[in-house]
Amino acid sequence: MAFLPNSDIICKNNSVTEFILLGLTQDPMKKKMVFVIFLIFYLGTVVGNLLIMVTIKSSRALGSPMYFFLFYLSLADSCLSTSTAPRLIVDSLSATKTISYNECMTQVFALHFFGTMEVFVLILMAIDRYVAICKPLHYPTIMRRQVCIILIVIAWLGAFIHSITEIILALRLPFCGPNLIDHYCCDLQPLLKLACMDTYLINLEWVGAICSTSFVILMISYIVILHSLRNHSAEGRKRALSTCTSHITVVILFFGPCIFIYTRPPTTFPMDKMVTIFYTIGTPFLNPLIYTLRNAEVKNAMRKLWRIKITSESKR
Repeated sequence: MAFLPNSDIICKNNSVTEFILLGLTQDPMKKKMVFVIFLIFYLGTVVGNLLIMVTIKSSRALGSPMYFFLFYLSLADSCLSTSTAPRLIVDSLSATKTISYNECMTQVFALHFFGTMEVFVLILMAIDRYVAICKPLHYPTIMRRQVCIILIVIAWLGAFIHSITEIILALRLPFCGPNLIDHYCCDLQPLLKLACMDTYLINLEWVGAICSTSFVILMISYIVILHSLRNHSAEGRKRALSTCTSHITVVILFFGPCIFIYTRPPTTFPMDKMVTIFYTIGTPFLNPLIYTLRNAEVKNAMRKLWRIKITSESKR
């Protein structure tokens, strides 16, 4: 653990009670464009992920562990986007973009909690595919509902422990004057830049390690899965490849930006804001499209749910 100063010293030196978010742009016309674009993205994210969650809960055909984990991935996506997008949308029309110290710390906690939850759910989905493809005879026993529930609970607890660790680290950072955050949200990276202490190693210890390690584990697991498909029938390979391709796409889209942001010392680059937008707003928006457009079972379940709703409405 990197050295952090004594808490009494921090309290005396911490004179900042609020931060000012500079946002994505200062141009009035571009601010209006930001409002419209990200409002559409956010509404699309919430509606798309909510539709997946309702479909999974309503359809008996989607009762397998894969869809059980997909439900929680959609929940994590919605919450991750909600932790940053509403503030970005509102601030795009605000003259002042101040955020209190407590609100900033809350946003740091939410961003890391739901981001880490998504990491763990993606790992659980990879485990599910590994068991289904490499251990098909033992799949019903290994991935029974009770086991899946326990795994999700562990994922929630892991995300909570990680987020508590990050928020404790953030709360102990001393801020002695500058309070301009060149970002659209509060995150550990821009806060480290403002802290009046040496923060070179802090950011590399937790978030970067989790992102990098999880990405390597996921890639190795999918390589093993794809290698094992040689022993399957042509139809089995086609179906497994379709599912794994969706998972691998989501993993790359989510972990690529995370590794770029969190596995380096607390320095900033002009592209940081857009990279953060990609994994906090862009990926949650794309995930429902990726998992529905390439998944016939989900599409069929959605059509059936839609037909049932239309039939029930017509009977009224």
